[in-house]
Amino acid sequence: MLAVRSPRSPARLVYNGGVRWAGRTKASTSHHVPADPGDAPPALEVLGVRKSYHQGSGDVVVLNDVSLRIEPGEFVSLVGPSGSGKSTLLHLAGGIDRPDAGVVRVDGIDLSQLAAGALARVRRRHIGFVFQFFQLLPTLTVQENVELPLMFEGSRQNDARELLDRMGMGGKARRYPGELSGGEMQRVAIARSLVAGAPLILADEPTGNLDTTNAGEVLDLLTEQVRHAGSALLLVTHDAAAAARADRTVTLEDGRLT
Repeated sequence: MLAVRSPRSPARLVYNGGVRWAGRTKASTSHHVPADPGDAPPALEVLGVRKSYHQGSGDVVVLNDVSLRIEPGEFVSLVGPSGSGKSTLLHLAGGIDRPDAGVVRVDGIDLSQLAAGALARVRRRHIGFVFQFFQLLPTLTVQENVELPLMFEGSRQNDARELLDRMGMGGKARRYPGELSGGEMQRVAIARSLVAGAPLILADEPTGNLDTTNAGEVLDLLTEQVRHAGSALLLVTHDAAAAARADRTVTLEDGRLT
């Protein structure tokens, strides 16, 4: 059952150690206003994160003192040129990689303090991933792919089927990924990211492998279903039209949020 919450106060945004308040002067009909989280922690909190990789004879700094806060129910798009560090920031937010310095918290949980097993559980329960190339297992049916995050949680199988129905894929639950179009595979991937009720959804160029028509339909479904679930969404994209759907957009350039 979905809870009904009152409108939230202006968002508190954190950028590179600074804080500003982003109020709205009038109601917007094109953007969702996230619900008041009350005492709930931020869906994602990145504080003073730095990340570098060894290359050749030295280190290349990819992220430099990056801070970002996303509230429950908020939709944020992350844009920037290729090589600016967008995917690296997404990997840190998803616990796939660890920062050299700084803190990453998901739903109030400090990922840097977790051992590998605990980190895997947090990813499974608290984070949903949507990838550009779908990452579906070809030997599993559509429904089995969606049910993967539920395997260790004891959740009901019909959770997956209900979600597939909402995504318009219920009639193809017994099909295999190789029998689907690109747009259909991405619908399945979105359903998989949402099925466990994760408070944070991370989407890495989810329409980058789709034509214009399918891209628009997939973005409509992604936005609609994330809103329905009450999850926060961080969308990495090069598509200005996709970014414009978000409640706000942040830009990453040369390893810093601008």
